[in-house]
Amino acid sequence: MTAVAYNVRRASYTCSEYKYRTCTLVMDGTPLTTGKKFVHLDLKGAPPRIDYLRKLIELFADLGANGLLVEYEDMFPYEGELEILRAEAHPPYSREEIVSIQDVAKARELEIVPLVQTFGHLEFVLKHEAFRDLRETPHCIGTLNPHKERGVKMVQEMVRQVMELHPNSTSLHIGADEVYLLGQGEESRQWLSERSHSVDQLFLGHVVKVARGIRESFPVLGLIMWDDMLRGMSSDTIKESGLVGLVQPMVWNYSPALDVASTVALMEKYSTAGLCQQWVASSFKGSTTVHSCVTPTLRHVENHLQWLKVASALSETIALQGIALTGWQRYDHLSVLCELIPLGLASLASCLQTLEHGSFSEAAQCKVTDVLGIPSVEIEDIQRPSPGSSSLFPGGRLAELVVELVSLLNCEDLRHCQTNMFVRGWFSPYHRERSIINPLIAQQIQTELTMVLNVLELKVQEVKDEMRLLYPDSTAEEWVEEHVHPVLTPLRTTLHDIRLALENMGHL
Repeated sequence: MTAVAYNVRRASYTCSEYKYRTCTLVMDGTPLTTGKKFVHLDLKGAPPRIDYLRKLIELFADLGANGLLVEYEDMFPYEGELEILRAEAHPPYSREEIVSIQDVAKARELEIVPLVQTFGHLEFVLKHEAFRDLRETPHCIGTLNPHKERGVKMVQEMVRQVMELHPNSTSLHIGADEVYLLGQGEESRQWLSERSHSVDQLFLGHVVKVARGIRESFPVLGLIMWDDMLRGMSSDTIKESGLVGLVQPMVWNYSPALDVASTVALMEKYSTAGLCQQWVASSFKGSTTVHSCVTPTLRHVENHLQWLKVASALSETIALQGIALTGWQRYDHLSVLCELIPLGLASLASCLQTLEHGSFSEAAQCKVTDVLGIPSVEIEDIQRPSPGSSSLFPGGRLAELVVELVSLLNCEDLRHCQTNMFVRGWFSPYHRERSIINPLIAQQIQTELTMVLNVLELKVQEVKDEMRLLYPDSTAEEWVEEHVHPVLTPLRTTLHDIRLALENMGHL
């Protein structure tokens, strides 16, 4: 569900124009303005330190959320045979910390729905040698082989451990999205060759089996699943599967150009199949590009405006339960980090207030800027506070520093350093290979590169220091290696090669 990224160029209109344009789209009274609004916490990358996470939960409530969809993945303290699933780069949350998360949420009247993947996106499980034999195909570490009874027991044990630590949760999300290469494993091909079986039946059979097993252990637990694997199925196929009455689909789409008519038609199809209770899922961050650092607010607001149109167009046969505002931290367990939470808070606030007001009105925007203490709904416009003051929202200082650093990494001076006439004319690949350079030109290049690198490295250190206050040290190191080193390394290499050339020529 995270693998599809919508690359949409940021709109060129100003914020004031945006206010005017959206004031006419008020959708008061839809289930999205009055119903459940769950903020998704994707903890498989950049898991916040527990103190920071508690502050975030308080902020989510202040901004209009009334629930959390929590995807622990390897941050859950699994025990027994599953202990191997715990994160290695940093400790998972302790049982006491997870209880404290629920205590904070309960105090602010936020419902918690855990998310446990049970079919696709099981990379954090199937990457381990101990569970290699449970893969659908050897080279796809995300998809579970539905024919292995041990696999079914494993995901049910994951659910048992998570739910026993969440005794007050009344719903569970079982994932089941993006089940790649299903049907291509040897056992699946054999099964499909018998009695005209289909991949759809293979998928539905596993989900129904898992859902029924969970219901046996937790009879009153409501179950939710992502809808993407159901989209191509006929209503009859869904109706005949046994899925109806077991699971509620969550229809997800993160595009600012979401097609309202086709989405309504899809949800009506699910209703015809008997799946009348449905959810939808939008995105407030983590769905722009796989490696984004700064979240574009207006792009995500557009997505929510489209969902408001969908909600207002649904027939009365659909009981819309609410919306989950997803905030992906990685596209999957092994991909790079997307925008950190502080960089997505202006977007989250704007999206929640869009749902709350039924439009992205002036009142909605004022609420965002007032609560967060920022001059604009776009986080990239954030201004460094004056000496002695601090940002009003938790993580604000990190957001400011990252915006400043990203701006430096993309500045004209930096590009000029790598393409100017001195480097291209006197220290080309030809010169580097032969380790020769004009000493006078070398001094010119060294002076310019050193000046730029000193500025960048000071800012990088500021970012790392601030990031370590909110995230594990390993997250700070990973973020810098992913987003900064690819830019700084060529500059450092150039300086190193110049020094070697000068030594080779006897000028050092």
